[in-house]
Amino acid sequence: MPDTSLLSPIDRLLAVMAKLRDPDGGCEWDLAQTFATIAPYTIEEAYEVADAIAGGNPAAICDELGDLLLQVVFHSQIAADAGLFDFNDVATAISDKMERRHPHIFGDGKTDDVRQQWEQIKADERAADGPKGALSGVALSLPALLRAQKLQSRAARVGFDWPDAEGPRDKIAEELEEVATASDDAARHEEIGDLLFAVVNYASHLRVDAETALRDANAKFARRFAAMEDRAGGSLAGLSLDVQEAHWQAVKASERRP
Repeated sequence: MPDTSLLSPIDRLLAVMAKLRDPDGGCEWDLAQTFATIAPYTIEEAYEVADAIAGGNPAAICDELGDLLLQVVFHSQIAADAGLFDFNDVATAISDKMERRHPHIFGDGKTDDVRQQWEQIKADERAADGPKGALSGVALSLPALLRAQKLQSRAARVGFDWPDAEGPRDKIAEELEEVATASDDAARHEEIGDLLFAVVNYASHLRVDAETALRDANAKFARRFAAMEDRAGGSLAGLSLDVQEAHWQAVKASERRP
């Protein structure tokens, strides 16, 4: 491989990936990968970026963004090897899209409502691709809560939604009752899904992002559980539920103290 020290950082990264995927002397593992096998790593790296941001460590954010950028370069190289497209095509396409969707910045499309203009441009783009349903294009691989939010938001655009938060709140009560009266595991599975979907809709009406709220709740539970283990000497195993509950309440109380 030629000396890459004089290349720009992005050209160096592209050269590294090209070498890894080179049938003559490349990496066996990298050569064996496809879009499908790499996709889980791409999703994982995106979450690790989010974790680094939540941690507030700039060095970690930089590191994780590099890992995520590698995924884009990896997919682009796989495509280039198959004669489909390359990294430059990816960069050009997203640049074109961003300029097209920001006419108030890159053109003369001045507006008082940037968000509405953005949504209209996206709608026009979807229309140009041919007739599609209101829910088309919502990725199947999104986290379930996030996909539920997006599906509900799309449906709301065409008027299919409760007028206020009272509707989804009542729906939650209805779904809870249906869970309680479900006749078998399959029915409970379906009703729990309906209940979660209703909770997401309720959150949207309260202007709460359900995905972020649950992520924060997960972090809070993990933090409190670890504190419980510390109070118990390292493990909760063997402790009665009453003792565990006492530790839980003590941890909660300690968080409320100024």
